[in-house]
Amino acid sequence: MPRIRTALSRRARLGAATVAAVVTGTALFGVGQATAEHSVPRTDKEIPNLTQVQDKIKAYYGDTVTADGQHYASPDSNYARQVRGIEAKARHYLARALAKPATQSGSDAKPAKPAIVLDMDDTTLLTYNYELQVGFHFTPESQDKYLASTDMDPVFGMNRLVNWAHDKGAEVFFITGRKEAQREWSVRNLKNVGYGVPLDRTHVFLKNKENPPPYLPCGADCSTVEYKSGTRKHIESLGYNIVANFGDQYTDLQGGAGDRTFKLPNPMYYLP
Repeated sequence: MPRIRTALSRRARLGAATVAAVVTGTALFGVGQATAEHSVPRTDKEIPNLTQVQDKIKAYYGDTVTADGQHYASPDSNYARQVRGIEAKARHYLARALAKPATQSGSDAKPAKPAIVLDMDDTTLLTYNYELQVGFHFTPESQDKYLASTDMDPVFGMNRLVNWAHDKGAEVFFITGRKEAQREWSVRNLKNVGYGVPLDRTHVFLKNKENPPPYLPCGADCSTVEYKSGTRKHIESLGYNIVANFGDQYTDLQGGAGDRTFKLPNPMYYLP
């Protein structure tokens, strides 16, 4: 999902607060988030040290540097272990959810085809290498350049989980905050890293501010929650029951339209 400019000034501090909680388990997160998001810190003690936080992020992802200087996350990292635990819970839940008939909600309930919905960045595709290349400083220009030429790795195990769910009868939809102009690069990446599910325009939704779809009343001014929940409601209106919704940001998961949510870890940035 793209990082909107209004969030950039808070991004490093909010990401720092998050990773402090994930890695150290201290109470610093609550204080750090509150001061970073709502007020000016009273002392330096309320601000995590940025260099140390970046070091913790690298340790959490099991930073691995290749001969050409590229940084990748390790499949043996604490991040990968945490993701695998979430995926195991999701697979257990989906095995039961996909085994029973689904119906649409409402008084005129009809049989519905089960579906799962997934975000893209750091839910199905891992941005870690990109983040290290840009020093955790996102810009639309650097993202365009990266996506045009480079495939992001899949989030560990998510391609297998998605393909398994599809084989079990779930229709798979992607809803990303990436812009419509990035569609070709995004679809290419998903295909190249093993997402063997339909990736046409009816299954992959990108944010189109120039020509917003009519099912979004907020049009080009949708917040992330409005855009994503509105798109999920549109999917359900087509006869699907969304049994699970996956995202790395809480805004991916809020707004209803979905039976259960699964939050993937992401201490690198925070998006409202």
